[in-house]
Amino acid sequence: MQNDKVLIVGPSWVGDMVMAQCLFKLLKQQEPSVQIDVLAMDFLHPLLKCMPEVREAISLSIKHGEFGLGKRYRLGRKLSQQNYNQAIVLPNSFKSALIPFFARIPQRTGWRGEWRYGLLNDLRILNKQNYPLMIERFVALGLTQGANLPDSSSLPQLKVSKKAMELVLKKFGLVLDKPVLALCPGAEYGPAKQWPAEYFAEVASTKLAEGWQVWLFGSQRDTKIAQIIQKDTDHGCVDLTGKTDLGEAIDLLSLAQAVVTNDSGLMHVASALNLFIIAIYGSSSPKFTPPLGKKVQVLSSDIDCSPCFERECKHGHYRCLRDLNPKLVLELFAGRV
Repeated sequence: MQNDKVLIVGPSWVGDMVMAQCLFKLLKQQEPSVQIDVLAMDFLHPLLKCMPEVREAISLSIKHGEFGLGKRYRLGRKLSQQNYNQAIVLPNSFKSALIPFFARIPQRTGWRGEWRYGLLNDLRILNKQNYPLMIERFVALGLTQGANLPDSSSLPQLKVSKKAMELVLKKFGLVLDKPVLALCPGAEYGPAKQWPAEYFAEVASTKLAEGWQVWLFGSQRDTKIAQIIQKDTDHGCVDLTGKTDLGEAIDLLSLAQAVVTNDSGLMHVASALNLFIIAIYGSSSPKFTPPLGKKVQVLSSDIDCSPCFERECKHGHYRCLRDLNPKLVLELFAGRV
């Protein structure tokens, strides 16, 4: 018997939540009438609103890293009134499994991690060789234990309304009289995932000279690198870093003709908008969390120490990023946009 009401405990990162849509799509394919609610931090709710599979985004009003046992208990008891058939817990932490347990949801599914015996009663043991990709690990939790993955998983696909796009263009005084190149120069994880600012600036300068407009996306943390790009391009770009919420960033990104991005949450957003993307990988690996769109070009280094998955280069040279010069990126534009 298929579950008709499912609670998903969602991940806390933008890119991971985009990839989680593959699970939501699978659940809908298995049972079109299933109701999917997603428990997530508030800043992710605009992203979930772009996923038609999700009925409701439920606020997890707990700070990142906070244990918040009392808050989790109260929310769990509140959610017990919703009569969920199943909870699927995507994070591997102990605390992420508490709310479904407190809600007394009959079937609580997730991968083994951080002593979750008892909290999860449909506990799966992960074989990383069987599921090398994160999306495969998410999708597998929507299947019965031991079932084979479907031959092809649906790709993430975000839906943006025309009205939302018009409103956000008006808010920031933007016009679409020239093609748009979106640059996403930040990476929350650390500098080992950030292509050099001067490289972004060289790409921006070239495209500006060709008649494009260039929009810079990112959070408040990315304002510093955006300022460097602006200085190197004589302030020829539109700096949106720290000025948009996630929903506005999604709406504006959807209007771009091309995106150059680090391995970041916005990379996965752009991919789910089916944009032409040049994705630059440094310390991370496209073999685990690749962008899942159909118009993606990936650049990564093959030096011996890459991928190291470190936040900062332990050797101090950042060659995995610096060896990927702007000329390589600009060559990928030829014949594509």
